[in-house]
Amino acid sequence: MLSLSMIVRDEAAQIEDCLRSVQGFVDEMVVVDTGSSDDTIARAEAMGARVERIPWPGDFAPARNQAMQWLNGDWVLVLDADERLRPEAMAPLRALMAQPDVLLINLLRHERGAAQSPYSNVSRLFRRHPAIRWSRAYHSMVDDSVAELLGSEPQWRVADCPEPALIHDGYRPELLAKGNKPQRLREAMEAELQQRPGDPYACAKLGSLEVAEGNLERGLDLLRQGLEQCPAEAHPERYELLLHLALAEASRNPEQAAALYRQALELPLPPRLNLAARLNLAALLLQQGQPEEAEQLCQRATAAAPEVGLGWYNLGLIRRRRGDIGGALEAYREARRVSPEHAETHQNLAVALLLGGDIDGARSSFRQAISLLLQQGRSREAEQLRQQAGAMVKLEG
Repeated sequence: MLSLSMIVRDEAAQIEDCLRSVQGFVDEMVVVDTGSSDDTIARAEAMGARVERIPWPGDFAPARNQAMQWLNGDWVLVLDADERLRPEAMAPLRALMAQPDVLLINLLRHERGAAQSPYSNVSRLFRRHPAIRWSRAYHSMVDDSVAELLGSEPQWRVADCPEPALIHDGYRPELLAKGNKPQRLREAMEAELQQRPGDPYACAKLGSLEVAEGNLERGLDLLRQGLEQCPAEAHPERYELLLHLALAEASRNPEQAAALYRQALELPLPPRLNLAARLNLAALLLQQGQPEEAEQLCQRATAAAPEVGLGWYNLGLIRRRRGDIGGALEAYREARRVSPEHAETHQNLAVALLLGGDIDGARSSFRQAISLLLQQGRSREAEQLRQQAGAMVKLEG
């Protein structure tokens, strides 16, 4: 028996889609509400979920641990309301759960709209073993308790689902702008580092946040601390530290950044998990006048994850730079197919079409890019593009 476990509050806008995605896969749906003021509870119950209520304990780890008491399944799937289970993953997940020695299944999660790392690995499907508990601030996880359990009960193993299992919208830029995720992350990771100085996970999260917010020196210091403390076998944490060190070094020391990206790519990770390092290295090599290797890296990225539009988009940029307009058009069209909401794809497709002599096609793509920018609240960029495109083609024709 498989139980779905969720912690929610004021998720009326998306809880139905989340629950609908697991129907026919889980045997029970248990939603724990921490104080919704909208109709989250009514919508969850209408979808067939059992709803329990608790006061918010201040963090997800204690909430998730408390939620475990209401589950009846032998296996537990944990989702947030902004996640969806992909139907393509159900069969491989059932096959893994049927193996008697599998304790936990790592799930590939597609981070739609994320500025970096289109995929992450989350440990959200596991046997309901009494020793498995949630820990860590902000990004709660069961990994610590699973590591201890594997030490005392070595007959178990951790498996990876080869098929991307989850879709997550929480890191889309427009959603991050509405919430206080960066501030909550900062507070949680500062507290984590007080308790565990040099902790690789906390250093990676807080260090990358510092770099993103312009606090370069502190960010670099944290990332380097984390790398020094990171065990050689902790591949996901090591990858994240190397990735963000490279991002921090890219503008001031491109050679060092390229070396860090290459180190990240040497780690034995599933190819979807190192997409950011592969694509960022390609962009860096293009800037350094090495378009051939850059194109090879992007081709590997699109072969590993053809569903990620960023790989096709970058491949189009590289081919256009190399003078391969036909190849650029092919890549941009594929990027448009898998990421139709990406305004820059439509804009660059328009330019390539114009270079190829297709005036009507270019006009249509420019219009679509402008429309998307306006829909996304990027009115200044839309007006700039309108002026630039209008100097090349007659947009109203």
